[in-house]
Amino acid sequence: MWGIVPSAGVGSRIQPLAFSKELLPVGSRRDGEDERPRAVSEYLVDRLVAAGATNICFVVAPGKPDIMAYYGAEAGGVPAAYVVQPSPAGLCDAIFRPEEQVVVGLPDTLWFPEHSLRLLGDGGLSFLCFPVADPEHFDAVIAGDDGEVREIRVKQRDPGSRWIWGAFKLDGATLRALHDLWCERGREDVHVGTLVNAWLERGGAARAVRAGEVYVDVGSVRGYREAVRLLGEKA
Repeated sequence: MWGIVPSAGVGSRIQPLAFSKELLPVGSRRDGEDERPRAVSEYLVDRLVAAGATNICFVVAPGKPDIMAYYGAEAGGVPAAYVVQPSPAGLCDAIFRPEEQVVVGLPDTLWFPEHSLRLLGDGGLSFLCFPVADPEHFDAVIAGDDGEVREIRVKQRDPGSRWIWGAFKLDGATLRALHDLWCERGREDVHVGTLVNAWLERGGAARAVRAGEVYVDVGSVRGYREAVRLLGEKA
């Protein structure tokens, strides 16, 4: 299974930086007896590997070679590969790079529990959902008590739910079907949510797993501060 790390964005909310936003130091890690800064994207890599990813694919922009230099041939103890997205064309374009089961997260986020991705099923499409105080800034997931997704509301002022998706998993057949639909729609979907809504309207299915507890978007200065505070609590 491939773990997808979409890393082609410019990170305008937290610029200027002298490096890619995915390498923003947040917290630290142990390197033998030494303690070193930890890139924010390492948290996602660890969670993808814990979920069963046997390969990590970084989808990068042409001007972000520092991500390749940082990780090299391995990330989180598994082989790493790099796909160049000619321009930041959105998450839909990023996820349709492999052609087998994938698990996808966002590299400028921090969330807990660390192993909650394991609760997503192996078949179809499932979203790992988190409760947040400001769902209007995210993709809210509208689902029934049985977990069946009815709609994804992308950054709407009144989303109707405080549950958002933080990561998702889909098998190869569903990935190919969504890719075909994306192409049929002229590849205009930038957000996964709009594509999934079209998929649901055609009889497709998706499940929401409300197993997340805390979710922080580290792509802003406010989020960065919140992530540092959260890691301090978890230490």
